Order: sequence, then C-alpha cells, then structure tokens
Amino acid sequence: MSKNRKEIPVTKPFLPPREEYEALINEVWERNWLTNNGPLVQRLEEELKEYLGVPHLNYVSNGTIALQIAIKVMELKGEIITTPFSYVATTSSIVWEGCKPVFVDIDPDTLNIDPDLIEEAITDETTGILATHVFGNPCDIDAIQEIADRYNLKVIYDAAHCFGTEYKGESVYSYGDISTASFHATKLFHTTEGGAIITNDAEINHKVQRMRNFGHAGPGNFEGVGINGKNSEFHAAMGIVNLRYIEKVIERRKEQWLYYQNLLSGLKIEGLTVSSNVDFNYSYYPAIFESEKVAINVKDTLEESGIAPRRYFYPSLSELGYVDSRKVEVSKDISQRILCLPLYHDLTEEQQQNIATTIKKTFQFV
Repeated sequence: MSKNRKEIPVTKPFLPPREEYEALINEVWERNWLTNNGPLVQRLEEELKEYLGVPHLNYVSNGTIALQIAIKVMELKGEIITTPFSYVATTSSIVWEGCKPVFVDIDPDTLNIDPDLIEEAITDETTGILATHVFGNPCDIDAIQEIADRYNLKVIYDAAHCFGTEYKGESVYSYGDISTASFHATKLFHTTEGGAIITNDAEINHKVQRMRNFGHAGPGNFEGVGINGKNSEFHAAMGIVNLRYIEKVIERRKEQWLYYQNLLSGLKIEGLTVSSNVDFNYSYYPAIFESEKVAINVKDTLEESGIAPRRYFYPSLSELGYVDSRKVEVSKDISQRILCLPLYHDLTEEQQQNIATTIKKTFQFV
C-alpha cells in the first residue's frame, strides 16, 4: 500500500456495473461522436431535469466552470457577498471573474452564511450574493431571497454538495437565479468529472447554452463572449448509469450517517444542524470537536491507524492570500475544529466501528 494511501479513505467514488457503462461506450464507438453536445450529453440533461424536477439544466465540464459561467451570465461586477466556509472554488471563481468577494460570517449550527449579517455588508458596489449550501444543507433561502429582492441583487447558489436534497418539497437547485452543481468523482452523484448550471429562467438558460460553447449561436455566428465549458460522451455515460442507482446510494449514505450518530453519541462532538423543511442527502459527515488541538489529535490518530479524515473546510477562505481580510470569527473557529469522517457507498459497519473506536481512544487521552 502506498504510504499516502489509507486503508479507509475519506471518500471513494461509487462505480456502477461495468457492463452497463460499457454498453453506452460501445454506442459512442459506433457513432464516433465524442463531444460537442452529443446524444448521451443530451440524454443525461433530459434525465437529470426529469429526476430533479427542474426546467433548465446545462451539463458542463466541472463545478468550477459552472460557477464562473454563472457569474458571467448574471453580469455580476464589483462586490459579491459570499461565505468564507466553502471549498476554495467558491471564492476563486469570484476573483477569477474580476469581482471582489465580501465575506459574511456563518451560522454555527447550519454552517451556512448567516442571513442576519448580510445586510450590513451590502454597499453601492454589491451586485450579487453567492452562497454555498454547505455539506448539502440548504441555506436560509427565504431570508436570502428577501434581502436580494429588497436590494435588487442576483443570487447564485453553489450547490455542489446538494444532489438529492430538497427544500420545501422541491429540489434545492430550483432556488436562486442560478444554482450550480458539481458531479466530480467525490460527489454523491458523479460523472467522473462534470457539473451543471440550473435555472428556472429561459432567457438565462439561453445565455448559458451559448456561453458554455464559445458563444456559438450557429456555424460562424457568435452571440457574445463564451468559453469551452462542454463535457464529453464518456462522462455523460457515467452519469446516465449512475443515475439508475442514486436512490440506493442516498439510502445507503443515510444509514451510514445515522450509524455514525449512534456510534459517536456521548462524545464532545458537535454535528451539523440540518435546516428545517429539508429532505437531506447525507452527503458528508462533519464532526466538530471542542478545540483545534482535539481535532488535530483525532486526525493524527486516525491517520496512524490507516484512516483518512479531512479538515474540510480548512482554512477559512477569509485567510486566502489573494482576498481582503474580514472578521469572520465563527468561520475561522469552525474551520479549525472540524473534520469530515470517511463516508462512501461500500464503507462497512465494521469499518465505521473501527473509526469510532479509534476516536474514542483519542478522547481518553485528551
């Protein structure tokens, strides 16, 4: 075993039966149509729209390009209010598009941006809000939309973790001007690499379709600036097959998530408070320890036992070297004390017991 590869990784991609994937790949060989909005890409988009109950969905090459296109399509300039507790792509996409991220601290229970703090961060330069549904746990969508409406701001949701999550009976992707998805191999639903841009607005969808394909509006006809955000038939094939198993994947993840809850009860570990009116997807298991020292001790002990947790998200994005520093004490504190524990489809109860036992041993010496 590689020195850097753990016996129990923090995550592992779900892989469908090989023969089902190969059957679609054989079709690709027969058509010799590999990319440029091929039949499997179109099929995946239609199946995803039906499964999620959304009117418009564009499949793209990854979740980061989805964010970048979303910012460009919504014509955001100047300042964008965002969360410091997310993966780096949320912030880097804002900077990449020539805008300034303005960080607003998070709620210590949901770990999402605190809507009560958004208004005081709004200036004459603010054009939008880019909020992350952290670990698939929806933000206070109603409160954010009320603020956005009052100040005429656009709302983009980084919903990278949200596949299968519903808010008030609808897919969480249904909210905001645009929601973006990541279908990276580490996600609950994946296409190896991939992402999507979802909107309820037909005009926005039209702009996304053009922008993800260099601005093409037909041969030799360009409708505005664009980029190459397309994805391939090979990636779409993985998504089509994986979608057949997503209900089993989510149900298995729920069982594992609840089992961790049982195994770790009684320890000084805080968990995620799932927002109200939510059908949750259980995509990650974050454990928040009472101090950074304890979190690092647990991490080191697990790693010595061949188990790989992850300091996710660490550091707080407010600490990045290319952004203006802002006081976000809750985000900074949580980012120092949090670990995500291993969670993937074929993680066994025995392995979860091993992880919990190792953590409990660490607590004996705290």
